[in-house]
Amino acid sequence: MYSKELESIKKSNRFRTREVFNDNLIDLASNDYLGLSTNQTLFQNAYETIIKEKYHSPKASMLVNGYSKIHKKFEDRLCEINGFEAGVIVGSGFLANISMIEALCRKNDTIFIDEEYHASGILASKLLKPEQVIIFKHNDFKDLEKKISTNQRKGRNIIAIEGVYSMGGDLAPLEIFEIANKQKAILIVDEAHSFGVIGDNLLGIFDYYKIKPTKYHVKMGTLGKAYGSYGAYILASKQIIDFLTNRAKPIIYSTAPSLFDTALANESLDFIIKNKELLKEKIKTNLTIIHNILGLKSQSLIIPILIGDNKLAKKIQENLKQNGFLVGAIRQPTVKEAIIRLIAKIDINEDDLTKVCNLLKDSNVNK
Repeated sequence: MYSKELESIKKSNRFRTREVFNDNLIDLASNDYLGLSTNQTLFQNAYETIIKEKYHSPKASMLVNGYSKIHKKFEDRLCEINGFEAGVIVGSGFLANISMIEALCRKNDTIFIDEEYHASGILASKLLKPEQVIIFKHNDFKDLEKKISTNQRKGRNIIAIEGVYSMGGDLAPLEIFEIANKQKAILIVDEAHSFGVIGDNLLGIFDYYKIKPTKYHVKMGTLGKAYGSYGAYILASKQIIDFLTNRAKPIIYSTAPSLFDTALANESLDFIIKNKELLKEKIKTNLTIIHNILGLKSQSLIIPILIGDNKLAKKIQENLKQNGFLVGAIRQPTVKEAIIRLIAKIDINEDDLTKVCNLLKDSNVNK
């Protein structure tokens, strides 16, 4: 039924398959930035928390009877640490973006969304009327300012950006926060790839720029990356969280998030806060190795290396596999041009990181 379409994908070297992860490979492809997916102590602590409960699954949506004290404890802790009034956890970052964008942008409102915002946010914007959505050039605050200042629609203005972008590893500029503040626009910040990696307290872009959250700020983060768990959260004013609880379909109609994953994320959060100085030092060490060998500077642990050719990207990935390393070979439509996506996870041995960087350098992929 879809043979022609599949053949076209194969011819363009964009065909994807699922492969069971070979754990003999050194992982430099996943978003497990802090290596917490292998921390048995955190896992055991979460298990002991759940085993004491009468139920080990949420059983229902949060608005029926799926909202547990484990969920609330984590939400309260997130609010306390990040300086937000209220929060709600959801099943995934994908669902969080659908929740925020589809629910918060009402009939007369306009959302200004970065062209490289996550696919879930772009998909959510398709649920709105075309006139409600304005896409601005990636991280181009001047383009955003021009478009928002000339917007004639009379409703709320909403801006959607990421703290650290998942493919480029680049940070959102401070000027976008300043524009949002000047325009009194609601600012949605996807912190999926920035929490645990940047900021004095490793809390992400708000922490990095030392921005105190206001009633206009909405922070979303995922638990499947630096937290080493699964799920997501949204932090905002009490009014916005109350509105999402009453309007966001993924919150209303989805089973509440996993109790175990929530308990595990809570353990991870405490671990990150307690060990932030050691973690920051390891992040600095890895980024220094990459800069010294590949000449690439980054403030995040996402290291994109432009290849430009789909076939060559796959070839480089396969060569690294043969040497025991797994990196991402990212192709269209995820990116405009093929890249090797190296994740400088801090649980990687320094000698191994040095070796994979030298292999990439020998491949001349950064030329």
